Amino acid sequence: MSIDSGVAHTSRIYDYLLGGTNHFAVDREVAAHAFAAYPGGLDGARADARANRAFLGRAVRFLAGDVGLRQFLDIGSGIPDSANTHEQAQELAPAARVVYVDNDAIVLAHAHALLAGSTEGTVAFVPGDLRRPDAVLAHAAATLDLSRPVGLLLIGVLHVVPDADDPQGCVARLVEALAPGSHVVISHMTVEPVDGADLAAVGSRLDERMHASNPPALRDRAGVAAFLSGLELVDPGLVAVPDWRPGGDAPAGDRPTPLLAAVARKP
Repeated sequence: MSIDSGVAHTSRIYDYLLGGTNHFAVDREVAAHAFAAYPGGLDGARADARANRAFLGRAVRFLAGDVGLRQFLDIGSGIPDSANTHEQAQELAPAARVVYVDNDAIVLAHAHALLAGSTEGTVAFVPGDLRRPDAVLAHAAATLDLSRPVGLLLIGVLHVVPDADDPQGCVARLVEALAPGSHVVISHMTVEPVDGADLAAVGSRLDERMHASNPPALRDRAGVAAFLSGLELVDPGLVAVPDWRPGGDAPAGDRPTPLLAAVARKP
């Protein structure tokens, strides 16, 4: 995989929004252009990126702690930041096994930061793509026991997989291969208007610059919920990202957000 500094990529834009350093001028330009139409503008997008990251931590701690999962498959993991999946899981369950999957070369270049897990647990990184679920599963099976429950994490990745690539079918294939008791965690940007902002305009602005690399695929609430068809939603269901089981260190959202989140169990 080669890194093209002239083409914007979702993982690098997300890193920029989170305040990271692993992005290029094109990523910053696309973010500034697209998120000018976002609720709260670029600052709002940054706040929601942080809220999305906090949701990841809460969901992983819920799965490792309350549910007792010891295996995690994080697809579209992005550039390493603080409080990565394996750090959250292994803090509660040192023997937890985590497999990261991403298709961005810059994520692969920083994969060493994702591989420094606990001595009791296992952490692996594999280049892969949600749109090739069988290949992802084959790689994951080298680290994870797919006959036992797994936490499947799809954080902010589904809204860059267009319907033409059958993301719902890809998710269904992944879920089909997982054992009962597995859980699916998603966050997804909705296209429905929020606080007077036209999210369709955000999608159009992203598509102008990213159609060939990461075309946006914003969906309405029903479209997001469809990814969890046949699964049992964990309370509080499909809600705004800051409102999924907020704690003392992450209070419920005080501003409207187009990011939805949910955790669901495979019966």
